[in-house]
Amino acid sequence: MTPPTVRYPLENNTPTSHLPFSPSVVVGNMVFVSGQASVDGSGNIVSDSFEGEFRRSMENLNAVLNGAGCNLSHVVQTRNYVRDDKDLAAFNELYKDYFSAPFPARTTITRCLPDSLRFEVECVAVIPTADDN
Repeated sequence: MTPPTVRYPLENNTPTSHLPFSPSVVVGNMVFVSGQASVDGSGNIVSDSFEGEFRRSMENLNAVLNGAGCNLSHVVQTRNYVRDDKDLAAFNELYKDYFSAPFPARTTITRCLPDSLRFEVECVAVIPTADDN
C-alpha cells in the first residue's frame, strides 16, 4: 500500500504568519488547518470587536481551505478558542452564519488567548472527490 501524499498548499491569498507553522497540511483527502485568527495577509493581528475578529478569522479559515481544494462546507471538526466567556453567546450565534446542521464536531475553549486576540479557530476538513457528487 502506498502511503498518502503530504502537501503544504500555499496560495497567494492564504494568510501567513511569521510563526513556524504551515497554514494547512493535506494528507490524502484530509485537510488539517492551523489556528486562524484576525490577521491580515502578512500575519499582523487586526484588533476588532468580537464579531469583527470572528468574521475575519472565519474568512481566513475559508481562504486556507480554498487553497487546499475545499471550503467551509467540507469541515468535519472545529476547535474554537474564545478569550472571554462573555462572548460565548455571540460565538454560538455567529457560528451558525458559517456552519449549518448537521454541524461539524466542535470543541470550544475559553480563557486561553492572549489579550491581543478575542478568537481563533482551527479545523479538519475533507477534500471532495468526484465520487462525492
